[in-house]
Amino acid sequence: MENDDAIEAAYVWVLETRTGAVSDQNGNFVVRDLCPGTYTVTVQFLGHKEIRQTINLTGNSTAQTFRMEEESLNLGGVEVHGHRELVQTTTAVTSLYGDAILQTRGSSLGESLKQVAGVTSFSTGSTISKPVIHGMHSNRIMILNNGIRLEGQQWGAEHAPEIDPFLADEITVIKGAETVRFGPEAMGGVILVTPPALPTSKKSLTEFHLIGASNSFMGNVSASHMGGSDKIKGLGYRVQGSAKRAGYVKSPNYYQANTGMAEINFSGSVGYSSEKLGVETYYSFFNTEIGILRDSHTGNLSDLIDIINNGEPFIKPDFSYEIDNPKQNVTHHLAKVKSHYHFNPNWKLNFQYGFQFNNRQEYDRRRGELNTKPSLDLELYTNTFDLFLDHNLKANWTGSFGLNVIQQANSNVPGTGVTPLIPNYDMFNGGIYALEKYLKGPLELEGGLRFDYRTLYAARYVGEELQTSDLDYQSFSAFLGGLYQLSPYFAFTSNLGTAWRPPNVNELFSQGLHHGAAAVEIGDPNLVPEKSLKWVNGLEFEHQKAIVEITAYANQINNYIYLNPTGETFTSLRGTFNVYEYLQADAFFYGFDLSGSYNFTNRASGYLKGSIIRAKNVEEDNYFPFIPSDRMDWGVSFSLGKKENLDSDRITLSNVLVAQQKREPDFDLAPAPPGYALFNFGYQKKLELGNNKFNIGVQVTNIFNTEYKEYMNRFRYFTADMGRNILLKLNYQF
Repeated sequence: MENDDAIEAAYVWVLETRTGAVSDQNGNFVVRDLCPGTYTVTVQFLGHKEIRQTINLTGNSTAQTFRMEEESLNLGGVEVHGHRELVQTTTAVTSLYGDAILQTRGSSLGESLKQVAGVTSFSTGSTISKPVIHGMHSNRIMILNNGIRLEGQQWGAEHAPEIDPFLADEITVIKGAETVRFGPEAMGGVILVTPPALPTSKKSLTEFHLIGASNSFMGNVSASHMGGSDKIKGLGYRVQGSAKRAGYVKSPNYYQANTGMAEINFSGSVGYSSEKLGVETYYSFFNTEIGILRDSHTGNLSDLIDIINNGEPFIKPDFSYEIDNPKQNVTHHLAKVKSHYHFNPNWKLNFQYGFQFNNRQEYDRRRGELNTKPSLDLELYTNTFDLFLDHNLKANWTGSFGLNVIQQANSNVPGTGVTPLIPNYDMFNGGIYALEKYLKGPLELEGGLRFDYRTLYAARYVGEELQTSDLDYQSFSAFLGGLYQLSPYFAFTSNLGTAWRPPNVNELFSQGLHHGAAAVEIGDPNLVPEKSLKWVNGLEFEHQKAIVEITAYANQINNYIYLNPTGETFTSLRGTFNVYEYLQADAFFYGFDLSGSYNFTNRASGYLKGSIIRAKNVEEDNYFPFIPSDRMDWGVSFSLGKKENLDSDRITLSNVLVAQQKREPDFDLAPAPPGYALFNFGYQKKLELGNNKFNIGVQVTNIFNTEYKEYMNRFRYFTADMGRNILLKLNYQF
């Protein structure tokens, strides 16, 4: 340095050999195994000019001193709002925010996350979808709504997450097993839905969204407002609400009967933050009514065979907003209180309590008075308690020690006239964990250990006989991960973790017709917990015009639980339905995700995302059902704005390529559908109206109205997917 002070953690890189080193606290570094010759060396450190120097290395060369010049940096203003809790991990993480999340407005959470490489959706028709990470979904994926684990009846394939994506300004996907941090249900990954941080000073922001779609004639409106107090420094609040209404979905050649939906949501938060203390209260309400494709509920066996062979509905009505049986009504309440206290700069205590109530009603087509009553009526109460202590030590160590408790009670509301699909149950899970992280220069290491204990008591009447079960499970989980900055442009991450998941109540005790899925499901009370070992490796490159990220993973799961079609059917007064059963087998999942972007010019750029996954049934040497097929999404963007504001006008052309799933189980109700290619168009216009912002977006999906069937759609046996859809999106911020 100019004043002869040593610089720690400067990057020294030899271009010809692609080797380098990082300076220690005394400013010293060593690059070994260089032969005599001429080399180009670069030295980089934040806030200093880069050194690029040619060195002639001879047999007598010993040492080289570099003096770096300070360089001023113009940094944008930074405003800190409260204490947002972030999950920092060495496994693969991708976030949607800013323009990326703005483009997803109007879509469900499952559809929104398709922007992330390695994430697809498992759907039931065109209105119900849930996220899939590396082939895992439902009870293997944990979703956090503002830090609280979302607890509804997520075990069902047609049970979409009870969450309004409008409440988030950032959605983060963690693709590795995170059971040490969050518990058994995070063995497949974690999705964090994070609202904006509450203001801590006098300021306000109001935002409106208005969205319309040509397919299903959907209308969606959302409004939010947040502000801070002038009198009480550190006090802030936020309120947000949305409403959505859609009619029958249209495939390229016909409307799908009874596929309308209605939704209304609300969330609000109040918080206070000071130098040492922070307190926040939060509440969200979610309510939806969703129609189920009428032709998925057939009258008899011959009707079921006929519609599967036909490949499309026999009922092809005109458009309507009517929602009739079969349908779902779902209401979800979530409330939380959280607080933190800084004992000193190095230690912080965190507390969080959450309460949730979920009511799921599923209606079937029945005769007379029973048609107005739900066939499935479930009430789920959940209490969660989190207490953890964070530390940040000067010797490059950070970590956390914590306790998680979840208590759950599920009840079947009487009066349905049907034997409950799942029993009443009480569940308790307690977990303790420790996480430690070491950071030194370009190296970051972390590890964790957790122990969980779970009890499950279930009871129900079958006829006049009371059936009860009292089960308990326990296990350890652990992980070790690291990140190393190979050069200023390359970073490598690796994470090896064990995980486990006890069988869910539906996998153990399902015994009857699952109305929303239009299927009979049979559980097995002798199922044992899943145990997995997952290894995730990532390589990131970022330099000037290009960004590339590759993630490769392997996941060995013992006693993997899956829902398998038996090939049998069940006929009752309500119709004929396919029969599925829960089975276990050892599984091996592996694959990779690729994402990248490149700026060809200041105005033109391109992107590419793709994923490949394989899921092998090791015991039977075949494949599991409902595993995403190979896919790729690529596109180009052109900026049309003026030179001083290029991104004010932007158009995007994209193409989604999905291969046929050729790795099917030995039996399925119908062969996997052919692969398909969809073309999409997007336009975004940004306007500055004084201090206010106005965004206009136009999106066209499936431009050529291509008829296709997605393998991950449970209703592909009965209908094609959605045809062309034109969306107009208006957003105003002031």
